[in-house]
Amino acid sequence: MTSVSEVQPARTSAILQLVRGLFHLVAVVSVSVWGFVAWPLPFPGLLTGFGFLVLSVLLWALFLSPRPVLRTDRFAQALFELLLLAAAVAALLALGVIWIVPAVYGVAGAVVGFIASTRGA
Repeated sequence: MTSVSEVQPARTSAILQLVRGLFHLVAVVSVSVWGFVAWPLPFPGLLTGFGFLVLSVLLWALFLSPRPVLRTDRFAQALFELLLLAAAVAALLALGVIWIVPAVYGVAGAVVGFIASTRGA
């Protein structure tokens, strides 16, 4: 039999990873939308939009996914996560979102990433 004390940390860790994944998804979407909107369509806008989409998904898959292709230590993983979050904050600011929303998003994403990485270790 499993006790309640064994099930609770696993559930908390799964919820933290889910919230962290949602922050990463919002980051990829915001960087991609910025890539499409920042330059005039059709040619440079489509090229940069798909380019930033591929670049951000590649960064996520290589270093930040639940089963990363390249295993790194916690510090390098935190650096790549902060890089992705900073790109999302910059993209949201460039899209004209009021500054408090990207600031709260960046701080909340960094805190969730830190807590999730310390719980997973």
